[in-house]
Amino acid sequence: MSVSTAKKTAFNVNDLNLWYGNNYALKNITFPIYDKEVTAIIGPSGCGKSTFVKTLNLMNRSVPGIKMSGEINFDGTNILSDKVDLVELRKKVGMVFQKGNPFPQSIYNNITFGPKVHGVKKKKELDEIVESTLKSVALWDEVKDRLDAPAMGLSGGQQQRLCIARALATKPDILLMDEPTSALDPISTVKIEELIGELKKQYTIVIVTHNMQQAARVSDKTAFFLLGDLIELDETDKIFSNPTDKRTEDYVSGRFG
Repeated sequence: MSVSTAKKTAFNVNDLNLWYGNNYALKNITFPIYDKEVTAIIGPSGCGKSTFVKTLNLMNRSVPGIKMSGEINFDGTNILSDKVDLVELRKKVGMVFQKGNPFPQSIYNNITFGPKVHGVKKKKELDEIVESTLKSVALWDEVKDRLDAPAMGLSGGQQQRLCIARALATKPDILLMDEPTSALDPISTVKIEELIGELKKQYTIVIVTHNMQQAARVSDKTAFFLLGDLIELDETDKIFSNPTDKRTEDYVSGRFG
């Protein structure tokens, strides 16, 4: 692993282990995630990609039989300690899932849900959050005249951009994306990838993707997972052109997976 240590890290993961019952899902993962960069997680199905990303905001903490050890240091705290405030953590570490999952409410209410939970009550302030976040995902011009319309009436690509806007509405530091374009058509996928390029100016982004071309296009660093192990983490260009580990080379060249 020849990534720079001079940059500020958003997460420092040290010796992370995770079990679902007897299933040893993540094994001794040590992984710096750098501030204001896009880190892509690649690997075959069942290798631990999504499990890893969901540990970064403890989205999987309530899964029956789960056990974790090690450290995930974020904002000066090991979030695996029992003292962590989950509401505050998820305010700072937003998540976007594989398929756009708007609440069955209006476009406006989808965006304002998080800010209201965190105490924003003034309509003027909520209006500003709605406009700024929808503009940041290039959706404002498409929906500004129908903010009271049901979010479920949007197209798949629009729903996914709305869910990104909803995640941004609480002003997080980090955005986690678990296969955010796998359910989208090519045109919507391009829009989301362009959006990632814009968002990394302000946010640290971790994206799980099964699409290696996408990882090559959007990320600064790429991590290759296999059977719960972190095999290699490096600059994306190096992972795809000159990986250190033969297993990485075999995967990115399509010999398996």
